[in-house]
Amino acid sequence: MILVTGAGGHLGNVLVRELVARNERVRAMVLPGENLTPLEDLDVEIFEGNILDFERMLEACRGVELVFHLASLVAITEDKIDLMRKVNVEGTRNVIEAARQSGVRRLVYTSSIHALERPAADITIDETLHFDPNNPAGPYDRTKAEATLLVLKAAEEGLDTVVVCPTGVIGPYDYKRSELGEMMLSWMKKGPSLSVQGKFDFVDVRDVALGHILAAEKGKRGETYLLSGEQLQISTMRSIVQQAAGIDTTEIKFPARLAAFVAPLAEVFYKITHTKPKFTRYSIETLRSNSRISSRKAQRELGYKPRRIYDSIMETVDWWKANVHKTISALRTKTQKS
Repeated sequence: MILVTGAGGHLGNVLVRELVARNERVRAMVLPGENLTPLEDLDVEIFEGNILDFERMLEACRGVELVFHLASLVAITEDKIDLMRKVNVEGTRNVIEAARQSGVRRLVYTSSIHALERPAADITIDETLHFDPNNPAGPYDRTKAEATLLVLKAAEEGLDTVVVCPTGVIGPYDYKRSELGEMMLSWMKKGPSLSVQGKFDFVDVRDVALGHILAAEKGKRGETYLLSGEQLQISTMRSIVQQAAGIDTTEIKFPARLAAFVAPLAEVFYKITHTKPKFTRYSIETLRSNSRISSRKAQRELGYKPRRIYDSIMETVDWWKANVHKTISALRTKTQKS
């Protein structure tokens, strides 16, 4: 039996799909009352629970050989730091202890490229960099780094753990509309759309899911593997999305420095209107930061082979066209028709 925490998320449901396709028995852990559209028609055991509930985590791990721990709170504003710390750090501590007490054979933890220290622009980001629990970039970075260090410490103490760090995940099956998914959707609509100057490394969610499975099969205990794709300018990404969508609208280019200046005011607006932020100080800082990221170690040791990001964007747009009516929007906007 394989346990996947955070199974209802974007990466979670794609990982579950890949495991089911391999005829694996999967226990999909979701929050009580969580929308299960991403897991519809999949032959899995649905297990409702919260990683903050240790006794429930023990139940989730009963009879399990392999745990993929994906559940976390991703927030790009400062107001959720307390909840982020509880979920990302204390929740991970519970998963580790439950796995240890239940005799789980291996734990694969989904960290983040943002959990690593931020090097200078001329440095290639790889596994030689340290996880930085004091990262000034944002609370998400710090809590993910702290959680990752717990997982690595558990490996030193005897638990078989492996860490994987994805970059900017895009791709199909994005039923709950990730931040990047919302951005791509905005570019598929008729009328002018916004792009912020900057770049980042983007990777297909299906490649990241496969990278998790390869880490479980071939990863070395206590090791970290970066699962990156290709570095891409935001403006270029928008052009590919519009090409795939068959439209050509006016692009409103927002200089990164101006966006960074406006972001604090935008965050206040989003908070007042209860809408999901389109950009914040954290997201702008990310687009301005070093995104020269290498997955050579994962390719060499795991056989990880990410597809061309161009192909991924084209296929993702096709998925949105066919499935947008099934997705869940957290924004106060009309649902886009396919």
